[in-house]
Amino acid sequence: MPPRVDFYVSDDAGADVRLRLACRVAEKAYLAKQQVVVLLDDADSLKRFDDLLWTFGDGSFVPHDTVTPAAACEAPVALTTGALPPGHTDVLLNLGSAVPPSFERFGRVAEFLDARPEVRSAGRERFKSYRGRSLDPQTHNV
Repeated sequence: MPPRVDFYVSDDAGADVRLRLACRVAEKAYLAKQQVVVLLDDADSLKRFDDLLWTFGDGSFVPHDTVTPAAACEAPVALTTGALPPGHTDVLLNLGSAVPPSFERFGRVAEFLDARPEVRSAGRERFKSYRGRSLDPQTHNV
């Protein structure tokens, strides 16, 4: 079964806008007892997202850990800049700039866009790429 692909689009600009949206989706997926992978482009973005998961909402708790080559990720939310952990296949949150490799193994893929022109442009390319693979991405204006 092909994954469901959702694009979350905000009219606000800024990197933290995307990260905060992803925190909310990660929390909802965690509360629904789903295994989540968050894919980011670089270590700085991963660190920022890691920090936000602790602070984005009063009373929020999203158990998470970073994927490393040395150990399997046991947390329900796995953060990575590369390798996708084998046990997490429910939800892929893409905060990277390209269509993730092996995205087809997930039940759901979520993409996040803010109002910055370069982010919107890259998002349009990913949207086209999913469509080119016979998927029908859904857009949610938030």
